[in-house]
Amino acid sequence: MGLSVPRIFRPVATALVLPPVTLTTDFGSQDAYVAAMKGAMLGIAPGLRFVDVTHEVAPQDVMAAAFVLRQALPYFPDGTVHLVVVDPGVGTDRRAIAAAFGGHRFVGPDNGLLPLLLDDAPPDAVVVLDQPAAWRTPTPSPTFHGRDVFGPVAAHLANGRALDEVGTPTEAYERLHWALPIADGEGIQGWVVHVDRFGNCITNVPGSLLEGQRQRLKCYAGSTILTGIHATYADVPPGEPVALVGSAGHLEIGVRNGDAAALLDLRKGSRVSLVYAD
Repeated sequence: MGLSVPRIFRPVATALVLPPVTLTTDFGSQDAYVAAMKGAMLGIAPGLRFVDVTHEVAPQDVMAAAFVLRQALPYFPDGTVHLVVVDPGVGTDRRAIAAAFGGHRFVGPDNGLLPLLLDDAPPDAVVVLDQPAAWRTPTPSPTFHGRDVFGPVAAHLANGRALDEVGTPTEAYERLHWALPIADGEGIQGWVVHVDRFGNCITNVPGSLLEGQRQRLKCYAGSTILTGIHATYADVPPGEPVALVGSAGHLEIGVRNGDAAALLDLRKGSRVSLVYAD
């Protein structure tokens, strides 16, 4: 009987893998808008890999889009292209831009979202998307720049084009700013900035402001008063409200196995007050 020779698995040559393209929009899922945008992009770069961050941003809510994408940004590799189309100014004279920061590229309308994503840090480069050769058509629809301008530009960037090949460099771009919590010797005043699908109410109060004070804080949120900042939802009985620092690194108000927004009458913009107890 001859000796058994182990099989040798040799690497198989593969096509160049393109960087991922993330998509964040307010398009929803009942219409063909997302599919049309992806189709236009695949026509430029068939090997694209899409990651849908969300298409359920409330219509025209630029700050909500920035908040949700910020939660995902740190986990994507260098080279990722982030396409964000929440565009209340579509068809107006608002500009279309692309930017580079920290090894990532961003594409979308110039409506203040970029500084929200970068926490006001200056981008490495910004260009105005004024090169029709990078668009799907030189005469884009005045109501669908996601399909005709932003998507195609994102596809070109993921396919290896440089920023200055799709637009003209600029140092001017619109700015929006996050509302910051107010802290003094008596406590901290914050606001709900996002309600997730579980009804958890995420505030603009970073967990770092609570260090060393968690057990002596009273939290006034909606129709209830909570004592102490907990580590997890299971620290309270089912159906009970709880204040904790969530995965976003911010104070949030939840209900174990329940909906805090509904139970406590909280919504985006609701005030959350933290008072230092004696």
